[in-house]
Amino acid sequence: MTHETQDTRETVRTDAGEARITWHPAEADARLLLAVSHGAGGGIEARDLRALAAELPAHGVTVALVEQPWRVAGKKLAPAPRTLDAGWRGIWPTLTKRGLPVISGGRSAGARVACRTAAELGAAAVLALSFPLHPPGRPEKSRAGELLGSGVPTLVVQGGNDPFGRPAEFPDGPFDLVEVPCADHGFAVPKRAGTGQEETVKRVTDAVVRWTGMLDA
Repeated sequence: MTHETQDTRETVRTDAGEARITWHPAEADARLLLAVSHGAGGGIEARDLRALAAELPAHGVTVALVEQPWRVAGKKLAPAPRTLDAGWRGIWPTLTKRGLPVISGGRSAGARVACRTAAELGAAAVLALSFPLHPPGRPEKSRAGELLGSGVPTLVVQGGNDPFGRPAEFPDGPFDLVEVPCADHGFAVPKRAGTGQEETVKRVTDAVVRWTGMLDA
């Protein structure tokens, strides 16, 4: 059951509580829908999520920024993975009723959710932003199995200095990986990198625009 809260916002009741979707419709005929959620330590105000919502509608992609129920409820800590997955499953019917192929996406913990549920939900593809391959300093605690098991075309966009997994640490597998040089887990870059923050975020959006352009080619 859903109800509209604003022209571009929709609250969706799930088994994990109320989630919220902020819609950014395609500017012309929509061909894809990208649903993308936040990580365990932030919300949809993340720089990469905001940039994708601003850029992709011009390329025929409707963007749905999804806030998980724990975030909507104002809690500071994310719940267990099974609860995150329940929240994601709960918003899926609202996404698919638009009649578009749905890319399941997320950053960090949200990327894990997208990978874990993609095949089950019938996602057209997965976008994994800053996939947390392992906890910082704990490469033996690999989550590669979640990424490798997505079962659908998958794009990983990863910062070159991400402590949760640098690009060279990722295994070979049936996914595409784009490195964002010098960027950390939040795609921030140090001043010494020689590239500005705006240019870095543009690398992220350019990679996603190219990839979504190939999905329905």
